[in-house]
Amino acid sequence: MKIGVIQASTRTDLNQLLFEAVKQAAGNQHEIVNFGVFPQETENYSYVEVAIMISLLIETGAIDFMVSGCSSGQGMMMACNSLPGLQAGFIQTPQDAFLFGRINNGNVASLSLGLNFGWAGELNLQYALNELFHGEFGIGYPPEVAERKREEAQLLLTLNDITKKTFLEIIDQLDKALLFKILKRKDLTAYLFDYGSNSLLLERLQFFRN
Repeated sequence: MKIGVIQASTRTDLNQLLFEAVKQAAGNQHEIVNFGVFPQETENYSYVEVAIMISLLIETGAIDFMVSGCSSGQGMMMACNSLPGLQAGFIQTPQDAFLFGRINNGNVASLSLGLNFGWAGELNLQYALNELFHGEFGIGYPPEVAERKREEAQLLLTLNDITKKTFLEIIDQLDKALLFKILKRKDLTAYLFDYGSNSLLLERLQFFRN
């Protein structure tokens, strides 16, 4: 599995910490890619703009799972859940992380990187990520009702597919200036086109490359 790391510009100071924590939790079994937003970047990206980046990474097939966040974590989760291809969970504790991974089987973890992230906050972050990637995703929990939990999670994914449009279907309705701004990030854009497999979407995105 390819796991991406990205957070909003409000928490660029925590990007390296977040990246290293994901590597420690999952780096032995999965490929980890850091998409920023980096402290040295002069352009600011809101949680909504970052959520669109996440949707593009998932929808093109360039990345399988994203670890993200913003000051509260709530905004990023809501933004992601409004976009194509994304099923995001809000994670504050190791218990949240464990249950999201085992039961909900989503593809975006949204972390609170400001709210309650005080003294020793890095410990809670590491413990949460350890639990998120501890074991197989979507196996169900607790064991005595695992089958029912798997069925419910699959039903949710099916409903998500039915009720949401693809990125290809919404691209003409989005603000073109917004897409130009997002795809101005050279490393992100290069990764989309180098590793993405959704040729139809990539063909449409070509127009917005800078």
